[in-house]
Amino acid sequence: MDFEASVEEGLKLAKRVYAGKERHTAILPRQPPGMERARASLLPTAPVVYAVIIDPAIVDNPDFPSYQPHVYGRCDPPALIPLQMKEIAMEVDCYLDTAFVTVRGKWRVHCVMGSQKCDCRLVVPMGEKGSILGVEVKFARSSYSTQVVQREDQNKEKFLKHEQSSFLKPFLFSLVIPQVDGGCDIYVEVRWFQKLLYGDGHISNRIPFIFPEYVNPFSKIVAKHEKIRLNVDIGTEKEVIIQGSSHALKEKFRQAGKFSFLYEADVENWSSKDFEFSYSVFSNDVYGRILLKSPLVHDPDQRNMFCLYLFPGNDPTRKVFTKEVVFLVDISGSMQGKPLESVKSALYTALSELSPADCFNIIAFNEEMLSFSSSIKPANEDTLENARQWISRNFVAYGGTSIMKPLNEALRMFDKNSYQSAMLLPNTKDSIPYIFLVTDGTVEDERDICLVAKSHLRNAGSMSPRICTFGIGSYCNHYFLQLLASDGRGLYGAAFDQDSVESEMQKWFKKALFPVVTNIKIETFDDFESFEVCPCNIPDLLVGCPLIISGRYKGKFPRTVKAEGQLADMNDTFINLVVQNSGDIPIEKVFAKQEIDLLTAQAWLSESKQLEEKVIQLSIQYCIPSEYTDVIFKVDLMPQEEVKQKRDKRKHGEAEVELVTFVHHLKLGFGNLTATMENLPPACGEPIHQPESFAMLEKAANCCNSICNCCCCMCCIQLCSSLSDRFVIALTQLVAALSCFACSECCIQLCCDAD
Repeated sequence: MDFEASVEEGLKLAKRVYAGKERHTAILPRQPPGMERARASLLPTAPVVYAVIIDPAIVDNPDFPSYQPHVYGRCDPPALIPLQMKEIAMEVDCYLDTAFVTVRGKWRVHCVMGSQKCDCRLVVPMGEKGSILGVEVKFARSSYSTQVVQREDQNKEKFLKHEQSSFLKPFLFSLVIPQVDGGCDIYVEVRWFQKLLYGDGHISNRIPFIFPEYVNPFSKIVAKHEKIRLNVDIGTEKEVIIQGSSHALKEKFRQAGKFSFLYEADVENWSSKDFEFSYSVFSNDVYGRILLKSPLVHDPDQRNMFCLYLFPGNDPTRKVFTKEVVFLVDISGSMQGKPLESVKSALYTALSELSPADCFNIIAFNEEMLSFSSSIKPANEDTLENARQWISRNFVAYGGTSIMKPLNEALRMFDKNSYQSAMLLPNTKDSIPYIFLVTDGTVEDERDICLVAKSHLRNAGSMSPRICTFGIGSYCNHYFLQLLASDGRGLYGAAFDQDSVESEMQKWFKKALFPVVTNIKIETFDDFESFEVCPCNIPDLLVGCPLIISGRYKGKFPRTVKAEGQLADMNDTFINLVVQNSGDIPIEKVFAKQEIDLLTAQAWLSESKQLEEKVIQLSIQYCIPSEYTDVIFKVDLMPQEEVKQKRDKRKHGEAEVELVTFVHHLKLGFGNLTATMENLPPACGEPIHQPESFAMLEKAANCCNSICNCCCCMCCIQLCSSLSDRFVIALTQLVAALSCFACSECCIQLCCDAD
């Protein structure tokens, strides 16, 4: 299903809705002659609710019927009419590197007859690495909400099925609201979290908040009130400086490390710009803290919680590490076209970021392996130009995917104990070794790859190469890539649609290639009787990426903790971290997603049921989707209504069916080996495979539906209206001639019979 095409069809249908006398209707801006409206412009840039129209005859103003001619046929795929928005409010709570967003809005089903019902689709665009936390919907006397449930609890006969299509881009969350009455108001509350961006010493955030003109109500006199509340708690007492904001924020509260702002306004049209803000903490040096929190009453793990964070500060005179880099790039057949071109462009940019003191090599792989050089080469201008030409000649997509051989080759290049490797490496003992792996597929021996890499990294010690991984699309095993990056103290990145590959890779390279402090150690962690940290291997502190780790402990922290690491000049540095209570910062919620993802990766590697159970427990506790849980959208019944419903069903002998629909496509999965072997291009959604018999029946049904649709009056009218005049005249003459022949044949038969 093409989302933009459905919205375009919905906007055409919306013209049937009578706006009423002396009322205002938002008109789409007219495009210049010869230009078509870009489909991408119809993707929502703020939370929007759409009426899902299958039967166009139900489209009308519920208050002022237009009595227009009846519309025949059906919309296939269904048309999506954006509903008019009556209220909107947003609250943003920022803690450390995470923003928790709550949006509350009211929409009216203004385009469906009052006597009819239709499904509605909620679509929510989210910012950087956004993940949904929950949705609550109320309309008329109905109330729905999402809930995370254990996968084993699915009794297919107990739930109503409702198709949730995956036609949207990965940053768009979609949900179907069943059977809403025409003319009624829908109250929606959506909660999600997304990551804050860090760069040049500034912390920033962008939340999609651009509403199209066609969601404005008909009437000019309807009051439009926008409200945004911003709360920030950085977990330190350092001075916070506001750098900028897209909306006129008014300060409501401020103290050391905390502030609260409010934007409130009556507007003629809803917001036409995203909500953006940025702030900085006044510090040139590396700074950080350790935050402690007691376990929650109902938490199964009653050990205390802690969080350690380090921010790189903003020191322009800071010395930069020299680097030895090996790029491993997948050039299998599935990378053909835009994915590989985007990777090449991002790789060119990364090469230009290397200094003459750095060294590099490039390995392209499919089932075989191609190397730019047999050894790591200095990044001087001539070598870089040769590398660009080599990439242009050899980055040709074909063949299958094999990761073990190129990864082993890269690890061998950095093996200081090997005589052969010592001959390949230049004299760069103070450099940081890096391996950048880019792939769009999964392979059979991923568990073996993890074990081999872990063994090599353990033997190499503090100077082991940092393994950074990047996954493209949904066919690669993102948990394998996350685990490989975690074990290698590197950075994981991903792009789930082809349009974002280049930009996401450039951000990934820019963060990973510029460390500030490496080989970080916290000796205090060894003194606890029970201790658990996530991730297990402490990564480096990077210029564009704060270092934040969390965990559980049993014991007592000292008042200050000393963190030890290495600077670019190879001298040791010591950072004193003050230990304090977390206060209002919900550190268990801030790091729940990170913990769930890493535990899921470890459960996949070890095939441990115990770890799976732990993931399920955390997923349900913090309402975060996981691979071992499902998200359902269920009707909320009052206790007395629930009892009455069960009693009535028993009385009539009906099976108990909960009013529940499944919310699909919230999981990454563990890769698709079949799609990789067939070299299917990277996709953002997993195709749903049905049994062959059902597929045959579905094709037959679709064929019959197509024939019926072609034979309906409306389709005949549309067909005739699209024919040219000359063709119609010729067709009429042909039919007349055939009629004459038929008449003459009839006369001949009658005459012959008479004789």
